[in-house]
Amino acid sequence: MQNVTGEAALQNEETQRLIDEAYEQMDGNSDSKKDKKHPKWEQWKANFKRHWWILLFILPALIYVIIFCYLPMYGILVAFQDYMPGDSVVGPDTIWVGWQNFETFFSNPNFLDYFFNTFLLCVFGFLVGFPLPIIVALLLNSLRSKKAKKGLQILYYAPHFISLVVMVGMLKLIFGSDGLLDQLSIKLGGDVNGLQLFLKPEAFRPLFIFSGNWQDFGWSAIIYLAALSGVDPSLHEAAKMDGASRFRRIFSVDLPAILPTIIMMMILSVGNLMNCGYEKVLLMQTGGNLETSEILSTYVYTFGLMGGQYGVGTAAGLFNSVINVILLVIANFTSKKVAHSSMW
Repeated sequence: MQNVTGEAALQNEETQRLIDEAYEQMDGNSDSKKDKKHPKWEQWKANFKRHWWILLFILPALIYVIIFCYLPMYGILVAFQDYMPGDSVVGPDTIWVGWQNFETFFSNPNFLDYFFNTFLLCVFGFLVGFPLPIIVALLLNSLRSKKAKKGLQILYYAPHFISLVVMVGMLKLIFGSDGLLDQLSIKLGGDVNGLQLFLKPEAFRPLFIFSGNWQDFGWSAIIYLAALSGVDPSLHEAAKMDGASRFRRIFSVDLPAILPTIIMMMILSVGNLMNCGYEKVLLMQTGGNLETSEILSTYVYTFGLMGGQYGVGTAAGLFNSVINVILLVIANFTSKKVAHSSMW
């Protein structure tokens, strides 16, 4: 009796599936007929009426992007003006100077030094900071003990919530003048003045890069851990049956599974490569390390905001943004050709 009931249930499910397919085909035929009669904007209008409720989920993000990302973009016009606070960006009293601000910026004798410092700081930070979260995520995912995994995750995530001011204060307490490292160096028979790493230009980049990666690598690993959680366990079981070790399964199962996520994050990172930020740089900047700590973003802050040269500062920021856009397009094109995966 139970077998008969089960067969009847299966027949009902099959019948319902055939009915649903028939309705879908009818909808497809009706849509194709409408496509011939109505232009594309009518199709878009019909699709919007049918799925408008889905678009409500992205409405808050869309509003945020429009208000804080697109509306302020009119400010790039200042790069082509002799602008002072209180002047209208577009108006009858606007003084247009064309490319003069860019010429002033490029003719600065320190322009190449600013660009070179920015490039080295960002590239070295990318080379160290991009693979580090991937390695950490793969190692955490391979741990057998769940308690150890959760404990290490908390330990790695915690530095992300330290503010930049506190972070730089910690660096100065350890590596600054009269800091912990200097005191140890003096007591061990070193120079009486200590190491004074904050006053040495060659020490700025390692301190900036490794402190930043220590603060953010655990937080960045969350994305890769989320991708690893979707790996089918049967793949690991099959690899075990073939005799693959735990280390081998990382390269044969886990890494290929998160490769699309890695490629997407790499494209986004390259598109933001030349943005080092000026807050931490200014906090770590001293009279002794200006040779390597002066970058494009600090130029925008120092000469644009503090010096009152708003047009030149905007031109420098626009130049930096154009470089990022070019890098983003190159990274996306290269990924599309090599890995057959891209953002667009």
